[in-house]
Amino acid sequence: MDSIAEWRDISYHQFQRDIVGSNRPAVLRHAFESWPVVEAGRDSSSALVEYLKPLCTAGPVTALVADPALEGRFHYRHDLRAVNFQRGQTELTNALDKLLDLAEVERPKAISIQAVSVRNRLPDFELQNRQILLAEGVAPTLWIGNRGRVAPHFDIHDNLACVTAGARRFTLFPPQQTENLYPGPALLTPAGVPVSLVDLSSPDLVLYPRFAKALNAAQQALLEPGDAIYIPALWWHGVESLHAVNMLINYWWGGMANTEVSPYDSLLHSMLGIADLSDEMRAAWKSLFDYYVFKTDADPAEHLPDGFEDLVTGMNAQQTATLRHSLAQHLQRVSPQKN
Repeated sequence: MDSIAEWRDISYHQFQRDIVGSNRPAVLRHAFESWPVVEAGRDSSSALVEYLKPLCTAGPVTALVADPALEGRFHYRHDLRAVNFQRGQTELTNALDKLLDLAEVERPKAISIQAVSVRNRLPDFELQNRQILLAEGVAPTLWIGNRGRVAPHFDIHDNLACVTAGARRFTLFPPQQTENLYPGPALLTPAGVPVSLVDLSSPDLVLYPRFAKALNAAQQALLEPGDAIYIPALWWHGVESLHAVNMLINYWWGGMANTEVSPYDSLLHSMLGIADLSDEMRAAWKSLFDYYVFKTDADPAEHLPDGFEDLVTGMNAQQTATLRHSLAQHLQRVSPQKN
């Protein structure tokens, strides 16, 4: 397994040009070590919580809780018909207090407070902990918990993840390894997108033999407080939180066209409409996708007049709104039952 390329003393322009521009993972060592939240976490877990609580505003956050016997693996039950943890809502201040209490327990429940909007729940956090690598409009998200393991999954956006307390091990796989990661269900998923069924800490290569190929293409890094990692959109990543209290701030951006139509929604729509067709029909549709979507061999707009506004060449705002409305109506239609 290869190590992820490392950078130090990175500037905004270097990050955008050399890292994001290369579409390859990168570890940014010490990039956020001067943040007050990192300094508080280095002091102690209690100091971290004492720093965060005055910043909190009232309102629910999502918390996942798993039995100690699961050893922090937030995943599925054996039959894949349900997840193996409970999901609930709580106040962030209460969750932080509970996290400190669990830090004193020998075999605690695994707890993970996930996807907290910093701008909603800790509105002054950004004033004290500024990032200089992304546009100001890119919003931060908070993740905090104790020891836990998140199965490899992908994001549809680019991701800059900053470890602010504890340590986290990231294992990354390129999108081309998808078939070797044995993705689970698409509808019931712990992470909103499919996750790998393989246990990274103890892979069963008898049950999942192709995973050996994925491991050969994997990249891994251990991040300490103040370190960050850039994960390009659609790269699979498994994350292990290694301390009794771990905190991460991440930023998502990009990965979508100006139409703001999610590529993942398009994937689900295509699975619904195309995946179960005959081999011949799928091959025919693949030719159309190669031509119109992936533009494999030719530009589908090259023979159309300059300035022509169409889905192929580029739509105006009214055309985009009309098409989105039309697609939504098509999805809502129910086909009549056939006798």
